[in-house]
Amino acid sequence: MTASTASTGEGHHRHHREAQVDPLAAVRTPADPPWDVYLTGTVFLDIIFTGLDSAPVRGTESWARGMGSSPGGVANMATALARLGLRTSLAAAFGDDHYGEYCWDALEQGEGIDLTPSRTFPGWHSPVTVSMAYEGERTMVSHGHEPPPEQVLIQDGDAAAPPRARAAVASLTPGRSAPWIARAASTGTRVFADVGWDDTGAWDLAGLTDLKHCEAFLPNAEEAMRYTGTSCPRAAAHALTEHVPLAVVTLGADGAYAVDRRTGESAEVPAIAVEALDPTGAGDVFVAGFVTGTLADWPLADRLAFAGLTAALSVQEFGGSLSAPGWSEIAAWWRRVQSVESQAPEALRRYEFLAGLVPAQDPTPWPRRRAVPTIGFRRSA
Repeated sequence: MTASTASTGEGHHRHHREAQVDPLAAVRTPADPPWDVYLTGTVFLDIIFTGLDSAPVRGTESWARGMGSSPGGVANMATALARLGLRTSLAAAFGDDHYGEYCWDALEQGEGIDLTPSRTFPGWHSPVTVSMAYEGERTMVSHGHEPPPEQVLIQDGDAAAPPRARAAVASLTPGRSAPWIARAASTGTRVFADVGWDDTGAWDLAGLTDLKHCEAFLPNAEEAMRYTGTSCPRAAAHALTEHVPLAVVTLGADGAYAVDRRTGESAEVPAIAVEALDPTGAGDVFVAGFVTGTLADWPLADRLAFAGLTAALSVQEFGGSLSAPGWSEIAAWWRRVQSVESQAPEALRRYEFLAGLVPAQDPTPWPRRRAVPTIGFRRSA
């Protein structure tokens, strides 16, 4: 398993210009699609309040010790993918207000995400989510205006064909088909799908009409059991492989379990015990880590371990896209755990595949302090 560290390539202009691991270096060829991952969805402006001792109480004023702003919604997934070194293309609608301009700049200039399929809509206000993190949980309040019809076309993939990409990440909606998913799959794009809570209570797999176009499905344990009518998440994973080649069921604090129907392989990896400050976006980071490992042709257990590690690193930071780790954080964590004398040997062996990936030398300290941007300050030169 090999990887290279190099400056970001064409269409991948990260603001910090830092050296980055290319996890797909060993599998790239001149005939590859221009993008590693394509995705589409709604971008929110996230305003995150941190350092709250408890939930706000009606009739009182609560003061937060910290605050940050960042692109949210589908931007959480796009950022997580880009920070892991995948060439990421995003189709989304942006308002022409200051919020929309900020989100566009943060994604394109700050994270190196391709926004060629995206559009700005005059007179449309950007959706906003205020998130309050306390006691390891979060409470959110969102606001948005009815999207223009053209935005719906972008996110359904009808305005233009999705660009060629190795993979796409889709969020399935019960009872609704997104035409772009079938279109992408027909050109050889490998579609990885997750799903939200079914508010209808039907939990009918037949309602996930685009699942037949997907290579992998990554629900959580409760969702997987409800969709399959099973009482065990592992049994649910096996049942899901009747509908999709690769099923990955996240088990929360117990890790994750996966089954590949094509190879007959299954794997289970426990979670890394961490102090969770804010779980916002952890599921997106897990999917991004798993997509990265799959495109790099890693063994199933390594993919699960890597996805769990990236998710664990993310919950130790506040904010959705702000918390997604990059290779500097991963490398710093790997060096740190190896230096702990009491570290269990089997735990180290589970992540020894990182030795061939992370830079041998990196001055980044552990834990790494990440910048928390706030609207109002100009980007430093």
